[in-house]
Amino acid sequence: MAAGRGPTVRRRRLAGELRRLRERKALTLEEAAERVGWSTAKVSRIETARVGITSPDLTRLLDLYELDASKRTALHALARTANTRGWWDAYTDSLPSDYATYIQLEVDTAFIRSFDSMLVHGLLQTEDYAREVIRSALMALSPPAEIERRVEVRMTRQNLLLRQEDPIRFWAVIDEAALTRRVGSEATMQGQYAKLLEFAAQDNITIQVLPSTAGAHPATAGTFAILEFREPHDPDVVYVESMTSILYVESDIEMYRYTLAFDHLRAAALSPDESKQLISRMAEQSS
Repeated sequence: MAAGRGPTVRRRRLAGELRRLRERKALTLEEAAERVGWSTAKVSRIETARVGITSPDLTRLLDLYELDASKRTALHALARTANTRGWWDAYTDSLPSDYATYIQLEVDTAFIRSFDSMLVHGLLQTEDYAREVIRSALMALSPPAEIERRVEVRMTRQNLLLRQEDPIRFWAVIDEAALTRRVGSEATMQGQYAKLLEFAAQDNITIQVLPSTAGAHPATAGTFAILEFREPHDPDVVYVESMTSILYVESDIEMYRYTLAFDHLRAAALSPDESKQLISRMAEQSS
């Protein structure tokens, strides 16, 4: 991808944050522009990431939106790196913008807690398992080359867990149903079980299996992930994905509910050692 082609994920994230701040103040584009003495077109171009924003202009908007000091620091830091491209920007011509945005958030994350009810989490998938999942999700509407690019992206994301220096912490609670659901061939499932055991042996990764005997639980409604960022002033975010949309939950009350739900899930799940034993038995039974 050419260096000057299209906005970076960071610029889109900053643009989205500014749009949300304006909407929280119940201001229209025209009203916000009038109060800072700009044209409506300028505010619109910033909020759609068509142009970047200077530090003084960002300060003027944040003054208007009455943002507190700690959050200002995070947005100014984001603005300073808004034109810096990450590895994922090379794939933005074939990735949905929401997915690219999530990848950038993931890169900035220090700790991820996830509950997965249907499939193994993408960061823990083998290449063969990922290929089957992606092919199924795209419903044969995409050419093989695009599927392979998506697989490549998913495998590259795993570097966050595997890098030698400062890997992210990852705590996964996986529903037993996700592990018994056959994806691809027996060899694919055997490889996936083996990969989970490899990941579970790493100090920065905790894997627990929620047994089917646990019955109803706080996350019966579906999968979610809690992203905790490296900067203390960057608030946690809950990521919820459906077939057609992505939702980011940021309000304190909803964050608390998801955090409480995850605590209940890990308490109801098998211990990490018991989970490894169960995965080993599944591997034996699939051979």
